[in-house]
Amino acid sequence: MTLSDFINNQLSFENYSFTFDEVAEAYSDKSKTLVHNDLKYAAQKGSIIPLRHHFYLIIPPRYSKFGKLPIELYANSLFEFLDRNYYIGLYSAAKSYGAGHQQIQKEYVLHNKAPLLSISKNTIHLDFFTVSNWPKKNVISKKGDAGMYNLSSPCLTAVDLIYHQTKIGGLNRILSVLEELTEEMKLGDIKDLLSWYSQKSVLQRLGFILDEIIPESDITNLIYEHLKPEKFYPVLLSPRSNQKPGAVENRWKVDVNIKMESDL
Repeated sequence: MTLSDFINNQLSFENYSFTFDEVAEAYSDKSKTLVHNDLKYAAQKGSIIPLRHHFYLIIPPRYSKFGKLPIELYANSLFEFLDRNYYIGLYSAAKSYGAGHQQIQKEYVLHNKAPLLSISKNTIHLDFFTVSNWPKKNVISKKGDAGMYNLSSPCLTAVDLIYHQTKIGGLNRILSVLEELTEEMKLGDIKDLLSWYSQKSVLQRLGFILDEIIPESDITNLIYEHLKPEKFYPVLLSPRSNQKPGAVENRWKVDVNIKMESDL
C-alpha cells in the first residue's frame, strides 16, 4: 500500500485525519524511516498537515485552496488521540449558531486536562482553553460530515465568552456575538446551565448584558431568581486587575466600567 492509497481509503470513510501508528500499521512492510519520508513528502506537497506530533490532517482537493479543514471534521479524532474531553466553543461555537458575523481567524476548543500550546500550521490556527469545572450539561453532540463532534450550547457559549473576555478581544468584541446568540438561547438551556455552573460573577455579567439586549426576559429573570437567594457582590463588567467595583445601581450589582459598543 502507498501513502496515497492509505489517504484515499481514509477519505472513502470520511476520515480526514490519521495518526502515525495507523499509517505505520498499514505500511507494515516498510520501515518507520520510509513512512516518515513519505509523510514528509506529502506534507511538502500540501496534501497532509502534521498538526501535532504523530497526528496528521488530510487536505482533500475541495479544501486545498483554503489549506485547512473545518474543525468539526477532525476535532473528535484529535481529542481521542490526546485522550481528553473537549468541546468546540467561544467564537467557533457562536459561528455554528449564526452568531459569527465577524470573520474569525482562529478556532477555539475547550478541554479538561493540562494546558495545550496553541497551534499555528499553514492557515490553521487553534487556541485551547482548559476548563477546571467540566460541564455536567450544555455540551451538545452534533453529527457532521466526519461523524460526531462536541459543541457548547448557546448558553454555555455565552458564559464562556464572558468568562474569557480578556483573552479573546475584550467585552465590546463579544457584545454583538452575544446579541445574536440571544436568538438561540432557550429556557431549558439556561436551566441546565444554572444546575451546575458556579461562576456567580459571570452570571451577573450575563444577566446585566441580556437585560440591556432583551429587558426583563424570562431567561434574565430566571438567572436573577437563581442568584437572589445567594450572596453576590458588586463586580466590574470588564475585569481589571487594578480596579475595584464602585457603587452600582442595577439589580445585578454590575459596575459598568467601560462604554458598551456593539458593532451590530
